[in-house]
Amino acid sequence: AFKHLLDEDQIFLLWINKPSIIVGRHQNTIEEINRDYVRENGIEVVRRISGGGAVYHDLNNLNYTIISKEDENKAFDFKSFSTPVINTLAQLGVKAEFTGRNDLEIDGKKFCGNAQAYINGRIMHHGCLLFDVDLSVLANALKVSKDKFESKGV
Repeated sequence: AFKHLLDEDQIFLLWINKPSIIVGRHQNTIEEINRDYVRENGIEVVRRISGGGAVYHDLNNLNYTIISKEDENKAFDFKSFSTPVINTLAQLGVKAEFTGRNDLEIDGKKFCGNAQAYINGRIMHHGCLLFDVDLSVLANALKVSKDKFESKGV
């Protein structure tokens, strides 16, 4: 469907997933997941068409996608696509900020990562907002180094 949208179409999607791990297009799945833990806990693993790092989804995340027709020079401008999320949170009294290459943080703690794909003149930008995710499941399901986990302040 992504490849067959009309030129004037712009789409904004919100969704939640059952427990799953979504790996980036170029990642080695075996290096990113704790295979035994994932199997034992019935966590589905899928690959997305965009790059970026592996993420854990469950019913306590809110995932979003923005698909729009854009010039290629706007591709991978994560900040401009993240600004509406930051502004919406500000209206709700939450002070979030864009940090690094593609992260959103509150009080120095990452709560959202973003990824993009550019295909046929369209940008697909998406992110995963952690609201009340079970961090022990996230930490056990993904092979995230302790240093990275702590440096992101998740």
